[in-house]
Amino acid sequence: MTSDLGGSSRASHALGRALRSLLAVALTAYFVPLLAPLVTFGTLAQTLPGTINTQIASLISAVTALFLYRRVTIYPGTRAFGFILPAFSTTFGLAAAILLFSREDYSGAMLLTGYIASVGVTFLLGYFGQRAAPRRMYYVPAGNIGIVTDASEIEWVRLDSPTVPSDPNVSIVADLRTTHSPEWERMLAQAAIAGIPVYHTKQLRESLTGRVQIEHLSENSFGSLLPALGYRGIKRTIDIGASIVLLPILILPLLGVALMVRLSSPGPILFRQRRMGYRGIPFDVLKFRTMVQHDHGNDDNAVRQSAITQDSDDRITRIGRFLRRTRIDELPQIINILRGEMSWIGPRPEAVPLSAWYESELPFYAYRHIVRPGITGWAQVNQGHVAGLDDVLVKLHYDFYYIKFFSSWLDLLIALRTVGIVLTGFGAK
Repeated sequence: MTSDLGGSSRASHALGRALRSLLAVALTAYFVPLLAPLVTFGTLAQTLPGTINTQIASLISAVTALFLYRRVTIYPGTRAFGFILPAFSTTFGLAAAILLFSREDYSGAMLLTGYIASVGVTFLLGYFGQRAAPRRMYYVPAGNIGIVTDASEIEWVRLDSPTVPSDPNVSIVADLRTTHSPEWERMLAQAAIAGIPVYHTKQLRESLTGRVQIEHLSENSFGSLLPALGYRGIKRTIDIGASIVLLPILILPLLGVALMVRLSSPGPILFRQRRMGYRGIPFDVLKFRTMVQHDHGNDDNAVRQSAITQDSDDRITRIGRFLRRTRIDELPQIINILRGEMSWIGPRPEAVPLSAWYESELPFYAYRHIVRPGITGWAQVNQGHVAGLDDVLVKLHYDFYYIKFFSSWLDLLIALRTVGIVLTGFGAK
């Protein structure tokens, strides 16, 4: 009975903390902007046009950003502080764009104040929330437990007897594929019934690293080889819609980039390379050329080596480094998206010689072709460029994670992290 009450208490405490956070951010976003005109113009906000519109926009933006923040930080690699700024920047940016194009009255100073205040409060809530909830886990010392206990960000406590710990924040980790004694099995069942989280080592490792190591092909949530069939059609619609909207907006900047590429070094403006695509069908990927050109003739090894790019590659031109850092060089792939060869988000397509090499060396490598390749992806925001087979294997495990948890939320997280990398210059490339 005590364990039941403990589980209910933990759930109530978590719900209460979430509601308090929501209330704090909502009140901040709605009322703090009223101070902006007082500081700037020496007058109360109520006397300015568009006050209510701005308050409502600030409130909706902040609450939406907090919801997105809470939802996508369940994924690995999303530290509390790393996602706050992209989430709030996106929602407040959209709100400002909607107010601007709808010609409704609003105050830019008030909206900016709401943005800054909401971000600040959310940072504080995240900081104190982390301090109040230490990451401590108890583990059953049996089976392949070592694959998780080497994670340094968690305090690991060994269970020496089959007794549920009295720690109010208890979580238990066990290798559920190994054979445990009846006493240990009974303890794990009692803990689960009481609402205490009991994690399998393999799933916990995936959540800590953001990588999936496939041992059997039925590795996604429903045991099917096809990931999230319902979302696949929705994703394709979003890809086409976003491309149609962005292409007219980007056409003039793209022409400017094309001119800079043409003047920077001899060679074509666009770089075309045969890459392995969706369902293992090769296609020609389009990019702005960022490197000087070399003719490797019929030397297969030279062709394969030339397809491997590293951050310090001396073939990259000066303008090419800027284009690669900001990922502007990838924008011609909008054409690939409209053709149905690519998506905005997905595993990066590899050059055909590299793909053939990896497939011959790495188990299940071809499984990454089950979804459309993308301009950016889960591996890109976590790892960046790779060269050796060991690094490629890690990248492959990131791709498998994306396929296993294929969803709109994961795509949103990747998009926001990509924006953060492009704007700040920090993170994987």
